Amino acid sequence: MRKKLEEYAELALKIGVNIQEGQKLFINTPIHAVEFTRIIAKKAYEMGVKDVIYSWNDDILSYTRFKNVSMETLEDFPEWTIKQMEDLAEEGAAFLHIISPDPELLKDVDPKKVAAAAKSNSIALKKYREKVMSDENAWCVLAVPSENWAKKVYPDLNKDEAVDKLWKSIFSVARVEEGKSVEDWKNHDINLKNKVEILNLKKFKTLHYKSKGTDLYVEMSPKQIWKAGASITKGGVEFSPNIPTEEVFSMPKKDGVNGVLSSTMPLNYGGNLIDNFKLTFKDGKIVEFTAETGYEILKNLLETDEGAKYLGEIALVPVDSPISNTNTIFYNTLFDENASCHFAFGTAYRSCIEGGTEMTLEELEKNGVNDSLVHVDFMVGSEDLSIDGIDENGALTPIFRNGNWAI
Repeated sequence: MRKKLEEYAELALKIGVNIQEGQKLFINTPIHAVEFTRIIAKKAYEMGVKDVIYSWNDDILSYTRFKNVSMETLEDFPEWTIKQMEDLAEEGAAFLHIISPDPELLKDVDPKKVAAAAKSNSIALKKYREKVMSDENAWCVLAVPSENWAKKVYPDLNKDEAVDKLWKSIFSVARVEEGKSVEDWKNHDINLKNKVEILNLKKFKTLHYKSKGTDLYVEMSPKQIWKAGASITKGGVEFSPNIPTEEVFSMPKKDGVNGVLSSTMPLNYGGNLIDNFKLTFKDGKIVEFTAETGYEILKNLLETDEGAKYLGEIALVPVDSPISNTNTIFYNTLFDENASCHFAFGTAYRSCIEGGTEMTLEELEKNGVNDSLVHVDFMVGSEDLSIDGIDENGALTPIFRNGNWAI
């Protein structure tokens, strides 16, 4: 296990944030991941980082706080946290987020409290997030198991067995293999970039999604940029935002989405599950929605601001992929989004449009780039999903058939 953690930590530092000598590293991490965090910190210092800064979190403390503090307290985001994150971003720090969420942590907490906390966080850290989403700083998200998360994924096992199995699954889909992880990731990145090259050459005007419960037309910007795997900061440092990743992604034109879209996996949002939801779009905006589970949570999410009712990301992932082939629902967006085609409510990545990282908000809006306080991925892929690319002349090119790549 120690060797696996060492390899995972090396992957996080060399491929995830690609830490540089003299750089600061910020780690946001759960307290039960202390051993793994210590390994990362030690390796980071050995690689010459200037300093490692930590932010610890704990599910039980989070739950206790939500149950006891007032709405006003949740809406009052601390200024010192804002200053810390903005200062670190200005200094060129790398940001590593180790996640380990309990999918149902806040299921008996007032949804309005959850929404208020999420909104205040988004407003307060908007400047920091804009830097991150513009690839000004290297960042990476990866996961470690928690007991409650593991039991949700593997309910028939006892806690120790479930945690052990979840570790094995994480190592497997993250390509953690002693002495080979970094090399395997570089080869994987090349394979993803091959799909990117095809889509960036085609520059389809519209994508048509068709499956059970879904019939959706997604207009793309003529300045669209498809991306996958490693990104590059403005300073030229290559980094991988997600470990694992299987997606090829871009952004839809804000007002160019029309039709009906159905989810195919549960969405874990703010410690609550939203499941079996259907969205109706007109000129890019969600004008109607239903959900069998978590309707109020979805409603509050979409009411965060006007931009939350529009899409900011479109991502293509085949059903024949390492995560999907585990035949496991992880109840965690980092994993489930990389087992399924998905979209995201809210803000778009500026780097997904030509010149986007240099545009003002007004220029971004004019070019169909959505802006919002939120960016929340949700899964729509399935074995019966077909996607056609439609060019300016109306000619169709199959992109996906039966849930897998056709180009």
